Amino acid sequence: MKTNTTNEVSKKHTLQLGNNPIFTFGKENLGILIGLLVLCVLLSFLSPVFLSKNNILNVLRQVATNLYIACAMTIVIILGGIDLSVGSTVALSGVITGGFIAFEGLPLWVAVVCGLLSGMVVGAFNGFLISKTTIPPFIVTLSTMNIARGASYVYTGGQPIRVMSDSFNFIGSGYVGDIPMPIIYLVIIVIISVLIMSKSKLGRHIYAVGGNPIAARFSGIKNSRVLFFAYLFSGLMSAIAGIVLASRMFSGQPTAGQGAEMDAIAAVVLGGTSMSGGVGKIGGTVIGALIIGVLSNGLNLLGINSFWQYIVKGVVILIAVYVDFLKKGKGK
Repeated sequence: MKTNTTNEVSKKHTLQLGNNPIFTFGKENLGILIGLLVLCVLLSFLSPVFLSKNNILNVLRQVATNLYIACAMTIVIILGGIDLSVGSTVALSGVITGGFIAFEGLPLWVAVVCGLLSGMVVGAFNGFLISKTTIPPFIVTLSTMNIARGASYVYTGGQPIRVMSDSFNFIGSGYVGDIPMPIIYLVIIVIISVLIMSKSKLGRHIYAVGGNPIAARFSGIKNSRVLFFAYLFSGLMSAIAGIVLASRMFSGQPTAGQGAEMDAIAAVVLGGTSMSGGVGKIGGTVIGALIIGVLSNGLNLLGINSFWQYIVKGVVILIAVYVDFLKKGKGK
């Protein structure tokens, strides 16, 4: 009797752990969590500054703008798509917001809304073309990448727009207590993204369309609406990143956001999202972005040339995609 009772208690405990979201998150992302932990331990030995409070907040602040974009990029890639226009949208939203404050004298909230709308227009344009035509997402977003970047240069004449406004600068450089504002936005965006993907009907539709678009269509899902939402959301997150970045730099710059699409894609694939669609979690993307951010920060602390970061990111993407390829091979 005692043995049976012990087994029943053990089973109940296991079931409770299985239903625990923290336990599930750790189990699903065990490999990259171990990788992040090993990287942090190694850097803490190599640099005494790494684990300082200021440096940790600095890493999180730097990771934040990448994660705004990466959360949306996760949804886009789960749908089997790609968005190469996010970096240019970062620049466009930043210069429009900065320009409307510095040149037009508009109130802060109006300028910010216009900046957000600029990103949403780019995202809506991408979403419309991709959902209503057979043009590949790569081609559509490659085109809008050049259009948005060109528009940024045309509007600014290729020069940064200096914004001398304390209220604007607070958006990206302010603090609530000891916590930088970009980190607060990050927490809110990650929570919203997780709720969309794991707790909503839309999230279930995203996984269905990404896994098998034909079956999703036959089951009554409006594939075009799901695709349109994904790219609209991507444009909005890029605009938020652009405004925060412009605020941190005290200026809107047409060169901002260069390579942002690569950073976001690296975080997404490193976090376990499949490039062929249907598989991925926001939680994995968060860890992937943290690994890239910690790695970049560690290279800087160790005095290694920043150019090596490009090589490291390229290798990371290649390894992550290869691991995904191996997983699919085992699943067949």
